[in-house]
Amino acid sequence: MTTTCPIPIQQYPHVLLAHGGGGKLMHQLLEKIFLPAFGNPSLEARHDSAVLAFPTKRLAFTTDSYVVRPIFFPGGDIGSLAVYGTVNDLAMSGARPLYLSAGFILEEGLPMETLWRVVCSMKEAAQRCGVQIATGDTKVVDKGKGDGLFINTAGIGVIEHALTIAPQSIRPGDAVLVSGDLGRHGMAVMAVREGLQFESAIESDSAPLADLVLKLLEAGIEIHCLRDLTRGGLASALNEIAETAKARIAVEEKLIPVREDVHAACEILGLDPLYVACEGRFVAFVAAKDAERAAAIMGAHASGQGTAIIGKVLDDSSGDVILKSKIGASRILDMPSGEQLPRIC
Repeated sequence: MTTTCPIPIQQYPHVLLAHGGGGKLMHQLLEKIFLPAFGNPSLEARHDSAVLAFPTKRLAFTTDSYVVRPIFFPGGDIGSLAVYGTVNDLAMSGARPLYLSAGFILEEGLPMETLWRVVCSMKEAAQRCGVQIATGDTKVVDKGKGDGLFINTAGIGVIEHALTIAPQSIRPGDAVLVSGDLGRHGMAVMAVREGLQFESAIESDSAPLADLVLKLLEAGIEIHCLRDLTRGGLASALNEIAETAKARIAVEEKLIPVREDVHAACEILGLDPLYVACEGRFVAFVAAKDAERAAAIMGAHASGQGTAIIGKVLDDSSGDVILKSKIGASRILDMPSGEQLPRIC
């Protein structure tokens, strides 16, 4: 795939509206950008819907939308984020991701080179994850109405195991693990947005998680629940799981991995890293007997370096999350009252 945008920039330097020549341009977007980038039998049928084959009766299905600002940030961009985020949602059910859809909302005047960079990034991310972008759509909105580019996705995966990986499956004594250091994605985006300078750049943790989850399943780890740490971070994920499962979860602050530069950035912005979003991290609840083995498998994987066992599920139906601080005091770790960091995914 060429690194140069295949649509003549001299003719179409920007995305145009339909009444400004957009009909021909939309055809060229399909023929020269989207089909070459994502080409596969489902797309090449050029029909109103894709016809897909599945080897199992258990499927996982998810959808998400991506409005991150800025479109490009240290460690990623809206294109790779859309692929990884959707794949990761499927992985949290223990599914093997197979197919994605991609809907592009383009603002009039978006530089064609920007769209091309995003599409190339999505292509590389999909190849890394082993998924096909099987269907899609493109719409253009008036200038000033779309902030450049939004992407909507849906994903389908197959479930090849007999486990029910969900909050209702957690049990007293389960170990709680996180798959790496927290808060980097949110701080990477905010540092660019707020013009913050640090000694070393904070890069997003955006990464695919399906392969890591499948490794745990292949090893026979008794997984009870998984949740990726997106909006609201670790604190929100734990509270949602505790409330749904009607269980009390206890975690220790000193065991939760957070980099010093992320701590510093959070202090500058008045944020708590436990509430800051990640895009390549998840929390896992596994049977106590498998905790150390799960931590070893996760820590040996590129997407799980820095994995830590941070707590356990207590024999209590309160639905609370208890945080033991570094000085030994305990407090309830509440759900955030609102979204601290808008437009980070």
